[in-house]
Amino acid sequence: MEQTGLSRAAGDTELSTVPAHVAIIMDGNGRWAEQQGKPRHVGHRAGVESVRRVMSVCANSGVQVVTLFAFSSENWRRPQSEVNLLMEIFITALDREIKRLKKRNIKLKIIGDITAFPDKLQHRIVKAEQQTEDNTGLLLQVAANYGGRWDIVQASRKLARMVQLGVMSPEDIDQNRFSGMLATGEQPDPDLFIRTGGERRISNFLLWQSAYTELYFTDVLWPDFGEQDMLDAFKDYANRQRRFGMTGAQAGSC
Repeated sequence: MEQTGLSRAAGDTELSTVPAHVAIIMDGNGRWAEQQGKPRHVGHRAGVESVRRVMSVCANSGVQVVTLFAFSSENWRRPQSEVNLLMEIFITALDREIKRLKKRNIKLKIIGDITAFPDKLQHRIVKAEQQTEDNTGLLLQVAANYGGRWDIVQASRKLARMVQLGVMSPEDIDQNRFSGMLATGEQPDPDLFIRTGGERRISNFLLWQSAYTELYFTDVLWPDFGEQDMLDAFKDYANRQRRFGMTGAQAGSC
């Protein structure tokens, strides 16, 4: 559920409505680098700077949860050299950003099937989560080796095992219980879904959780996505009426 009332954001911009949970597909890193005649991994490294800018805006604006799509379950299909570089960038980013996250009271959680990652990266992930687990501010969820269909399947398997063990009956399964078994757990569904880079699709990201999420697409490539771009997305969101199946009049009276 979004935050209402006036919230102070970066650049002294006031927003009347701020999403509580923002999900972002950070698209365009490789194309950004190619446009400059550089290797694709240069764009991925530049994208880390955009994450810092966006996290700063979200923390200052009162956003409670940010979920970033860092590496999808389909990204393994990319050239092995690029995948290897992405793994190294992920490790380096985890090592470098921990102090910054602790200083800003941001809690880190990695969602996805991390068992497919190299042991070195799995160790870094566990360590990073442990070092920020006591932070009480904004929650940063990084989706790594994540796919929306995988998430639905793994939640279904958990519930099936519970039924098999006699912990519950099939009739006990409802939408709330199912949602709690997803990788995002008890976190609220995203209010605002942002995709950079010009593509207009959700690419298997948070499929169940985004049933009523407001979608925002921009042509800006992720490494160029800055504070003002984030605020523009917030302003667009603030001007929308979220109906959740109701009529406009009903939603307006809520």
